[in-house]
This record gives sequence, C-alpha cells and structure tokens, in this order.
Amino acid sequence: MHKPLRLALATATAVALTGGLVTVTAATATAADSVHVRQADFNGDGIGDIATSAYTAYVSGHKNAGQVVALYGTATGVSSAKRTTISQDTTGVPGAAEAGDEFGAALAYADFNHDGYDDLAVGSPGEKVGTDTNGGSLVILLGSRSGLTGRSVNVPDPAPSSHDFWGMNLAAGDFDGDGKADLAVGSSSNVLYVYKGGFTNSGTPGGRYTIKPPIEAGSNDSPYGPMHLTAGDVNGDGRTDLVVDGYETRTSRHWNTNYWIPGTASGLSVAGAKTLKTGVVTGVGDINGDGYGDIVSGASWDATADDGATIPDSAKGGKVNITYGSASGPGRTSGLTQDTGNVPGASETGDGFGWDLDLGDVNGDGFQDLAVSSPNEDLNGVTNTGTVTVLYGSAAGLDTTSGMQNIAQSTPGVPGEDEKSDLFGADVKLDDVTGDGKADLVVGSYENGGDGAITYLPSNGTKITATGSRAFSASASGVSTTGTPQFGALFAD
Repeated sequence: MHKPLRLALATATAVALTGGLVTVTAATATAADSVHVRQADFNGDGIGDIATSAYTAYVSGHKNAGQVVALYGTATGVSSAKRTTISQDTTGVPGAAEAGDEFGAALAYADFNHDGYDDLAVGSPGEKVGTDTNGGSLVILLGSRSGLTGRSVNVPDPAPSSHDFWGMNLAAGDFDGDGKADLAVGSSSNVLYVYKGGFTNSGTPGGRYTIKPPIEAGSNDSPYGPMHLTAGDVNGDGRTDLVVDGYETRTSRHWNTNYWIPGTASGLSVAGAKTLKTGVVTGVGDINGDGYGDIVSGASWDATADDGATIPDSAKGGKVNITYGSASGPGRTSGLTQDTGNVPGASETGDGFGWDLDLGDVNGDGFQDLAVSSPNEDLNGVTNTGTVTVLYGSAAGLDTTSGMQNIAQSTPGVPGEDEKSDLFGADVKLDDVTGDGKADLVVGSYENGGDGAITYLPSNGTKITATGSRAFSASASGVSTTGTPQFGALFAD
C-alpha cells in the first residue's frame, strides 16, 4: 500500500513505536507566492494559519480514515483553542470516512476560487473509488470568514484507469503568471495534472493540462509518481516554478533525483527542466535576498541502501542541499550537514538531518531563514527523541558560523521532555502566526506513541524563543487517539 512521505518515517520507526515504544488580508490573498514565502489565511483576518493532518486517524471507528485540522493564528500564536477539525464525515465534504482513505495525506493551499480567502486542497490517496481500491480522491475545502467549515468541491480523477493514489501529492502556485492559483496533482503515474486558473464554487477549473517530468520509473518500494512537489519562483520572472522530488531507481542508482520545471506564460514547461541536487523534501525561499527563490532539499537517509548504492560518509546522518536561484533558474549549489561549520550537533548515522524543512523570515531582515529537523536524533541516551535546527539567511547565504539554534524538548522553556521515539521534528513550519511580520516555528512530533502533538515556538523579533511557547495534543485538537493518528506529522505547503 502507498505510504505518504511522512508515514515512511513512522514505518521506519515501527519497532520503536510498538516495542514500548509532525501575512495577507482577505482583500489581498493572492494565487501563490512568487519568491517570498507566504502563509495561508483561511479566515481572512490577516494573520497566518496552519493546516495539518492526522491522515491515519480513526474516524467513526474506521482505521486510517484521516482528519485535517486548521489552526488559526492569533496575536498569541496557534493552539487547539481556535481550530477546525474536518473529516470526510463533516457536513459538506464529499464522500464518507472509510478505512484506509488517508484523508489529509497531501495538503496544499491557495485562494482557488478568488474570493479573498485561502482554500485547502486535500488528497485522500487511499480512497476506494468504485471497485478501484486506492483509486484516490481530491477535494478543496473552501475558506471563509469562519475559516474552513467543510464547504468544499470535488476534483475528480480525470484518468482513473491509468493510475492509483490520485491526490497523493499536491503543489499550488501561479505557474503561468496570470494572477490566478493553479494546482499540480500527482498520483502513482509520472504524469502530473495541472489545473489552471483556480476553481469555481461548483468545482469547475479554469483549464487543465498534463506534464510528464523526466522521472525514471523503477523504484524499489514506491509507486512511479514523484515523492514530493514544491512550488516557488526560482528565476524571479513572476511565474511560479515547480520542483519535483524523485526517488531511487535500480537502473541509474540516482538517489532521489530532483528536477526544476519552470513556469512560463503557457504554464509549466518540461522542455526547460533542469536536474537538481538530491533530496526527498524541498522548500523554496529567498535566503540571500537577491530576488530569486533558492531551492533547499533534505536528503535524510543513512548509509544503508537496499539497492547497494554507496552513500558518502558526510551524508550518513542526513544532508541538506541548497541550490541558489538566478535569472536563468537553478545556479550555484552548496551542501549542509551537522558537521558543517558550527552547525549544532554532529552527523551521526540515522539522525535524519533534513527529514523535513521549511523557510521563513524569523527576524524580519528580508532574508529567509531555514528550519531543519532531525527527528531520529538521540540526546542524552534517549533514542529518536529529535531536534530542530534553525539557521539564518544573509546576503552570503545561510550563516553556518553563528546565530544558529538547536531546539529540542529538553531545551529550557520548551514544553515536554526528551522521550524515546518522540521524533520531535516529524514536520516543521516557519510561518507568521501572530501577525507581527516575523515567522514563528511550529513543530510536529510523534508524541505519546504516535498520537502526535504540535509545539508552537514564537519569534521574539530576533530569533525563535521558548517564551510564550506551548504544546497541544491530538485529543485536544479533536483527533481520536485510537491507533496511530500521526497528528502534526504533515503541514500544508
């Protein structure tokens, strides 16, 4: 069965889990970010919101049916007090909660219906469609003054007999630069469907076309579709580009070959695609403030490869690859591990440095900063408790000599404590959820044996701080803790 990217981490740590054991106003919401990272605003109050999921949660007794949780920003950040929890049993959502649907396994936001409120595209790749097991489904939850309410539209699979897992990965952007949101949708096929111009309230798209990224089929254990899709303007032309993260192949032994596909006046153009450094999860943001989006990809694997490929010693604990943007697209590259400069910690096999990452401007200096997770990091003899590293952008790129932060649950003032298999950093998000113009840090974990929890850590205007931080659980957020819901293990991009 298909397992989304974040679920693979839970699978990799299954023994640990079972053996005792992730500012715009309503008037100015736009189609997509160009170079600078923009957060979602589902209720149009001008404060950033966070969308997360518990895609393996039980709903009405159905295992792995899945739920989505919208956390609304306030002057004091996000919490479980101001949120909406939605499943396929919520009024207005097409279908019904069923075992294995994994509602929320893929998420992407933009103002798809042009009403000034951001909407949320939600994939359910395990949905059974007719007699097609794992056919997959996709809906768009529509934003409003009340946020996400369940009011939604269905985006049916246009080629259900050609693939499975419809909606298994998503990316929203303005790929043709017309000011309207577009949506790229993946499945088990290496053909991507791109919906252009958004959707009407009845679900009719402005148009649709397909692209076929240059991804080799033949993964050892993955469907033939891409692992991850990321939108951002790398060449600064005002059109969003797409980064497609691939996967290892038997034939080429390329580890997670990634591709940049530029946006053009007619949409995404595979003819202009360029090969990128490796990684299975990607973020795009302007780290050095030159007006071009920089591509940051995490390659978190350790030295054991099931096809015999050799991993460099420097990457055994995980690596982050950075490709700086330019007018012609991807430009100079650099690499980053826990052994680089004064980056906190040390690169140790299995740390998972680069498992997840996100970009945002924590200190408001105009340079995008980077949060990188190492969810399998061991601390003080505690296995797989996890850490998050924050590195700050500058005109020269990421600063690896000073100012970095290493945050764990044992950091003074951070809620909780280091516990075995917490996997702190299962997902990370840097967004301004207080409305002060500075990005705050939101961290997902596998707290309480995989139930999941979210930790909010605000920016104090200069750096991330534990002052005013809080953590909240799956149950407090309306998510059933039967089974392993993985609340907070995936945030919407």
